[in-house]
Amino acid sequence: MEVKINKEIRNYTESMFFGLSMRQFLFSVLACGVAVGLFFLLRGRFGTETVSWMCILGASPFAVMGFVRYNGMTAEQFVWAWIKSQFLMPKKILFVPENLYYEAVKQALDAHEKGLPAVQEKKRKKGKRRKKEQRQTGESSPRNQESARR
Repeated sequence: MEVKINKEIRNYTESMFFGLSMRQFLFSVLACGVAVGLFFLLRGRFGTETVSWMCILGASPFAVMGFVRYNGMTAEQFVWAWIKSQFLMPKKILFVPENLYYEAVKQALDAHEKGLPAVQEKKRKKGKRRKKEQRQTGESSPRNQESARR
């Protein structure tokens, strides 16, 4: 006894009616309905051969939508992706480069062009300077005095 197992488990589809999946079966019924509707609408206006070709052309998109998968997308997903790419998204993509290095050294370059010193000293915070002076003179900070009292 042999049991067929798909190599890719994601490709598994359950057969519901006549060996078709539910999706394939519904789109096949829809295609048949469209063909019958077109036949009854157009049989008085055109000949039998012309009407039969119109029925085939009218039903084929619905039949195809049930069976076609492209890049893992169903037909409706593919049509929506195509509409977005062709009509909704911009066709021209504008690339604006960002030069991070230039932005970092821009002030230094501007200063150099104006003849000013390129490197400016950073201002120290007052707290750091005061602590450094206290260490050098041997003074203690108010916090250290409180902890010494305890």
